[in-house]
Amino acid sequence: MLTLRSRRILSLLVLTVALTAPLFAQAPGPSGPGRGRGRGPADTLVSPEVHPDRTVTFRLRAPQANDVVLTGDWMATLDASTGGTTKMTKDSSGIWSFTSPPLEPTVHLYFFTVDGMTMADPVNPDVKLRVRTSGSLVEVPGDPKPVWQIQDVPRGTVDMNWYHSSAYNDEHQFAVYLPPGYRKGNTRYPVLYLVHGAGDIATSWTNPGATNVILDNLIAQKKVVPMIVVMPFNGSNNPAPVTPAPGATPPFEEYLTKELMPLVDSSYRTLPGRKNRAMAGLSAGGGATWNVGLKHAELFSQFGFFSAAGVNGTFATKYPELASAKAAADKLDVIWIGVGQQDPLNAGSKAFDEALNGLKIKHTYVTREGGHVWPVWRWALSEFAPLLFRKG
Repeated sequence: MLTLRSRRILSLLVLTVALTAPLFAQAPGPSGPGRGRGRGPADTLVSPEVHPDRTVTFRLRAPQANDVVLTGDWMATLDASTGGTTKMTKDSSGIWSFTSPPLEPTVHLYFFTVDGMTMADPVNPDVKLRVRTSGSLVEVPGDPKPVWQIQDVPRGTVDMNWYHSSAYNDEHQFAVYLPPGYRKGNTRYPVLYLVHGAGDIATSWTNPGATNVILDNLIAQKKVVPMIVVMPFNGSNNPAPVTPAPGATPPFEEYLTKELMPLVDSSYRTLPGRKNRAMAGLSAGGGATWNVGLKHAELFSQFGFFSAAGVNGTFATKYPELASAKAAADKLDVIWIGVGQQDPLNAGSKAFDEALNGLKIKHTYVTREGGHVWPVWRWALSEFAPLLFRKG
């Protein structure tokens, strides 16, 4: 039963940062006017600082530290697919700094390691929250603005929902993007179920993922069919998670198909039927699409695999009922596979692509520069969404 719904994602993020900031407080900066009223002198250190040429300077005030390392997703390699590292340089005032080369205009995740302890940037309020650890985000603007950056277009809204999940025996969250005009009309919309990766939370696809921004811009450009996007939490908040009995339905499958989908259909103006539902996800969310979405072709007809974990060349043996060109043409309207070239999971994606080629099943497989990182997943969503819910 839906007990609470409000558009409070920004408020939650601000509150979380406010509560956790003291844990990562830097040494006080020089005295002077500005912030810090009632809390000592204001620290005027700027980090990150984005320059006009898209280089970025990162700074940390840590005069007593002996070693500071910056980890950034733009330095990803096959051996360090979520981000490479570089040493920072300390000046005479105890400020460590590093200036990057020009970065892609998108979001970038970074964090510091100070004498062996990892931490988010203490003076940057833009935080990527995760289940166990958090990093910092920097948005490098583009000119012209890419589709994942805010433009002057009509905007939809994002709801944040809480309810009790029987599958997980916890209070579960899910976010819902509603397209521009939803709240003023009575139109029904198709639905994309978009799943985050391991260690992420229910707001991941709207915080670093910018799902609402991407959809707003693509709708304004008339490149996508207006849709509802449901972004569930793929995990457990229970301190003693339920262990499924042998042969039992896994919790996420039970939650998605028996709890979440009926709740969404009863709470929002959705269009019924498999032709009006798609499922996609990044990393473990792509694995959920592989293991749950394709298993339930009676519920979904369109599928996206973004740097998907667990996909491989076993499609024909895993889903024999779908493993022919005719069966796939009847059941699988869209199969889109996208992954970064510096992502080890590309091997499984390529094997999936080759298996589908061998079965003569229509699909798309595409790669781009990048590791197992959010710039790739923003791009993936922007390429996948325009394919959905097309008639004929």
